[in-house]
Amino acid sequence: QVQLVESGGGSVQTGGSLRLSCAASGLSHSSGKMGWFRQAPAKERDWVASIYLETRDTYYRDSVKGRFTISKDNAKNTVYLQMNSLKTEDTAKNYCAAGVSTRRFDTWGKGPQVPVSS
Repeated sequence: QVQLVESGGGSVQTGGSLRLSCAASGLSHSSGKMGWFRQAPAKERDWVASIYLETRDTYYRDSVKGRFTISKDNAKNTVYLQMNSLKTEDTAKNYCAAGVSTRRFDTWGKGPQVPVSS
């Protein structure tokens, strides 16, 4: 059973940086994908970024390209989302997700205790 636990988040000034972490257990290192979603107050949950675990290919929504970086540390079985040049519109609660295949996400984290606020 896959379990995901997010950490990071906090309040920063516009233009600042934060790094989110997602510790995964029960997930293969070499197949499927992991990603990040976010949900701003009173809005739908939106996809932010994905990383394919076999190829390490990464994908981003247009609004974060060039500012956010998704990466995975296999030794720690942790996925990171480095967020730079934060904007007010990045304020949201972020969720980690994982999929046993690249076709869809199957498992979701509960979100960090502290949402991102910029």
